[in-house]
Amino acid sequence: MTELKLYISPGSCSRASHIALAETGLPYTVSRVKFAEGEQRSEAYLKINPKGRVPALVTDKGVLTETVALLAYIAALAPAKALAPLDDPFRFAEMQAFNAYLASTVHVNHAHGRRGARWANEETSIADMKQKVPQTMRDCFALIENGYLTGPYVLGSTYSVADAYLFVMTGWLKEDIGSLDDFPRAKAHYDLIAGRPAVQQVLAEEQAA
Repeated sequence: MTELKLYISPGSCSRASHIALAETGLPYTVSRVKFAEGEQRSEAYLKINPKGRVPALVTDKGVLTETVALLAYIAALAPAKALAPLDDPFRFAEMQAFNAYLASTVHVNHAHGRRGARWANEETSIADMKQKVPQTMRDCFALIENGYLTGPYVLGSTYSVADAYLFVMTGWLKEDIGSLDDFPRAKAHYDLIAGRPAVQQVLAEEQAA
């Protein structure tokens, strides 16, 4: 297999796939897409990912996009690392259901505060969406806090790529509401994942990209 190449934007959802790659120990490189300069809309990048988003993972079989797909794929590349319950279809589906919730609901709620122009044209509508973000993010994390974090990890006692994804979303929650004090399980999870060597590696690689 040729070396994997991940297109990222520091602090974005691409961080989850980046952490997963670092956990595998497989060789990879990262390339920063400079959103502030509009690089995601450049002809060169749209050839890689026509959606104009990150992450995008270049593999020897083609390009993969969408965090939920990338996390499952990366876990499958290194089965010995046990980054997903690949041998248990039901547990794997549970993990994917959680990841899908982060992608389809939590991410979208957060984006309403920063990318409101995707959904509305009127400034008043965009402002209203932005004002709603703290409530919708709190609602999401109330569900996560009380329904999913029964163990130190999303899957209980076992670390998985879902933990990398939740780590990113919890960081966004802190940005949106200012503190994690109302969500002690999510805060404990965030601190636990932040201490993993792979996360420290990724944060350094983001800075260098």
